[in-house]
Amino acid sequence: MTVHAPAVWPGRWSPALLVLAALVLCAVAAPLIAPYAPDALDLANRLAAPSAAHWFGTDELGRDVLTRVLSGARVSLAIGLLSALVSAGLGTVIGSAAGMLGHWADDLLMRVTDAMLSIPRLPLLMLAAAIVQPTVPMLIGLVALSGWMETARVVRADVQSLATRDFVQAARAVGAAPFRVWRRHLLPAVVSTLSVATTLAIGRAILLESTLSFFGVGVQPPTASWGNMLYQAQSTMSSEPWLAIFPGLFIFITVLACNTVGDALGETPRRSSP
Repeated sequence: MTVHAPAVWPGRWSPALLVLAALVLCAVAAPLIAPYAPDALDLANRLAAPSAAHWFGTDELGRDVLTRVLSGARVSLAIGLLSALVSAGLGTVIGSAAGMLGHWADDLLMRVTDAMLSIPRLPLLMLAAAIVQPTVPMLIGLVALSGWMETARVVRADVQSLATRDFVQAARAVGAAPFRVWRRHLLPAVVSTLSVATTLAIGRAILLESTLSFFGVGVQPPTASWGNMLYQAQSTMSSEPWLAIFPGLFIFITVLACNTVGDALGETPRRSSP
């Protein structure tokens, strides 16, 4: 029997989804809508307060903060989205393998997962980033490789539960190969779980990138990201607070929107296979 999810649009999470869509659109269109070039210097207007000419003010080199925020959105959102997708893929493969194979394979994969979960994620990433001085693609890989474990555990639990359902047992009884059972029956059934985990992971990844960049081991200047904009604003927070307020506000709004959408997806009943 198919369980139909209730309509959630336009529910309480639709504004959050619209905010995310607007942020992504602004990031994609940043070169077209930004009022200045990201690295355009205007030393005569260093540390200018927000005004009609510079809505978010300027930084210590006279660069327009609004332009830098829009440019940083491209980097921060790319790291959040791509690292979340990669970690979701890894977690799905590992969790599905553990749930389907069981026995020693399940024990081995889950012990590896538990070992990874026992290592504090932020110190591990800071150490790795300090050693390799990562580029943006490398930073995406590091964040993804340190964040697949939660997805693996929830996918494993779902697969183990679904493996005992009649439609899976029937597919096995008629001789369906394990990969076909996974692709046709198990994977579609865990899509709702994956969508929640991935949406929440985007917000966590953006926070991680911001934290790493804030400590100087993330995205390196002159490439702008929300995190390294906060890092560069440390010394002027008391005198020029707009340098920290605007990138910090964008981080807050993005993470809040991701968490709101993720929570709403988690409250939506899953669609079961017939």
